[in-house]
Amino acid sequence: MGLPGEAIAAVDHGGSLGRARALFPDAPEPFVDLSTGINPHSYPLFDLPATAFSRLPEAARLSELLAVAAAAYGGPSAANVVAGPGTQILLPRVASLVQAGRALVLSPTYAEHARAAAIAGHVVSETADFDALSDADLAILVNPNNPDGRVVSRVQLLKLADAMRAKGGLLVVDEAFMDVGPREASLAADVGRGGLVVLRSFGKFFGLAGVRLGFTLADEMTAARLERQLGPWAVAGPTLEYGIRALGDVVWQEQMRRQLSEDAARLDALFARHGVPVAGGTSLFRYLDFNGASGLFKALGQQGILLRHFAERPHTLRSGVPGSEDEWQRLDTALAGWAAKDDGFQNRIRA
Repeated sequence: MGLPGEAIAAVDHGGSLGRARALFPDAPEPFVDLSTGINPHSYPLFDLPATAFSRLPEAARLSELLAVAAAAYGGPSAANVVAGPGTQILLPRVASLVQAGRALVLSPTYAEHARAAAIAGHVVSETADFDALSDADLAILVNPNNPDGRVVSRVQLLKLADAMRAKGGLLVVDEAFMDVGPREASLAADVGRGGLVVLRSFGKFFGLAGVRLGFTLADEMTAARLERQLGPWAVAGPTLEYGIRALGDVVWQEQMRRQLSEDAARLDALFARHGVPVAGGTSLFRYLDFNGASGLFKALGQQGILLRHFAERPHTLRSGVPGSEDEWQRLDTALAGWAAKDDGFQNRIRA
């Protein structure tokens, strides 16, 4: 299915409390926003030097950030890393690295990849067939995938990257959730081979989406090309400070992975207790795929609990992880109310 017109138009995403209030005007507040895959246990805030706000960002601090990011993500070197104000800004530039042609996005997944490829002039299609990606000039996939948590093995991806490189194409792998995924599946260490770009998101795992920081990992020539396009001061001073501190804090990262794994298991058990099947996901979000999904979305929304729904796939939902005991209790109570009013088991089975 070609997506030129639709893909260029911005689409709805999770995390909009304004939209939640419009959908559920009588819901109790504050909303429990489970519509994103952002860590509710954010990296601890700390005092920033006044110069982070009053001066232009220093090139030396950016170099330090790139070195810390390369180490954290397993990239070959700082010269293979480009930092920007979120991967959202980087997407169209990455899609423009190859001449406009045919772009294929492995679906279902995050809608912004198709939009970015269309902005770059590609004729965009989506496919559920991994093997079909090799026919594209620009192949894009998310690993682990959003929203279902699907993971494609490193062996498969490297084979595809080799095929793309051989014909002058490009494979883009968005590893936004690899911080909580199987790190052996990451291609960050392989970007020096060429024909391959890896994207990494800072805000999701560290729970600091508002600082706007994302990374592109690529071979050195491609990285230098992207850096020239972004120009100086692409990353704000306060963002540099948070990126350097958090990416270098290995102890916090390991502790958080354990906590999120425990939270995901707790969430699965809570859903199961109320008859909601979990079909996949990561420890930052759980994927629900069953016939009663639209009813559950509405029932929870009326109780001030927002899940991520997908208009084109009404039988699926994505739920983030509650961030406090009060949120856990509100979710438990709302699920119990929905289960008591549900029309029966048939509405809870896998679609």
